[in-house]
Amino acid sequence: MIIKQSDVREAIARIPDGATVCVGGFGVPGTPFYLLQELVRHGAKDLTIVKNDANERGMGVDHLLKNGQVKKLIVTHIGLNANAIRMMNEAEIEVEFNPQGILAEKLRAAGAGLQGILTDVGIDTTLAEGKTIITYDGRQCIVEPPIKADFALIHAAIADQTGNVRYSATAQNFNPLMAMAADCVICEAEQVVEAGRLDADLIHTPSPFVDHVVEIAELSEEYNVIRR
Repeated sequence: MIIKQSDVREAIARIPDGATVCVGGFGVPGTPFYLLQELVRHGAKDLTIVKNDANERGMGVDHLLKNGQVKKLIVTHIGLNANAIRMMNEAEIEVEFNPQGILAEKLRAAGAGLQGILTDVGIDTTLAEGKTIITYDGRQCIVEPPIKADFALIHAAIADQTGNVRYSATAQNFNPLMAMAADCVICEAEQVVEAGRLDADLIHTPSPFVDHVVEIAELSEEYNVIRR
């Protein structure tokens, strides 16, 4: 049995400059604010951040943006973060937009070991510019590559010391997919218990996908909307 519970500084210190980092969450639910706070303190630069959104100003990913640590965002939208919009418009960061379902499927493809997916979503729009287009089954399709990350930062309600993870409600969102799409997965959990304490039928992400488990020292104000 391998104990994967780690100190937050030791876990995040593994992230180097230039890494591609998946960040779970849909708005607030499922966003690993505790890990993001440590990533800001750690200071890794030129990061490519993969997330559904850029959070709001003064929250989560926005701290990385303000600290000049982000080179590129791969997202579905940034409309709630005026700072991210400004940085994109002033070419301070690169932003790649994906339809939400396509982002999820590209992550799933990486976790499943696929070379990509075919979709007609975005045909004849700017989303298709520069991409490979093929005809399959009589329909034009975009060849979308998988999104493979160096690291994934995810949030769980509870985890055991070996890395078995359970999410709460909508916090499942992108977290399970990102845990499969990254080489190294760091999970923050509101509670960490001993191995064997979690009902096997209620585990959402099993331990082989998780490398490090960090117990959240204190839920900051950023977590207010998910307080239970």
